[in-house]
Amino acid sequence: MTGYHGHRRPDRERGTISVFLAVLVPGLLLIIGLAVDGGAKVAATQRANAIADEAARAGGQALDISAALTGQVRVDPAAAVAAAQDYLDRNDVQGAVTVVDGDTLHVTTSITEPTSFLGLLGISTLTVEGSGTADLITDTGQNGGGGP
Repeated sequence: MTGYHGHRRPDRERGTISVFLAVLVPGLLLIIGLAVDGGAKVAATQRANAIADEAARAGGQALDISAALTGQVRVDPAAAVAAAQDYLDRNDVQGAVTVVDGDTLHVTTSITEPTSFLGLLGISTLTVEGSGTADLITDTGQNGGGGP
């Protein structure tokens, strides 16, 4: 009685799937890494912009108390810078706050996020920047700040 001698592949094709996978898997990991870390960068940029906008709004609400007591509504630029910087500090975000032309508060932020997959290529962090502005009421302006 003879045993079953099924069809055998020739030895020359042996291992071709390993070479195929060795080429394909790193490419797929790179694409996945770019998608994941690219999405994280977009989210970090949105966060940096949102925090900069919120800090500018916080600064824009820093009223000049002595002027408010006399019925004038205006923002104290030095207090606005301090309030915006305090907002950044409370959120653990690096940034700079400046007053431009005496009536615009400009806030820039910088956030560094770790990467998930790109660390395999030597890119361990991504740094993004955001910005926000607020118009400051620096004088009585139209209607003297007293309504219509």
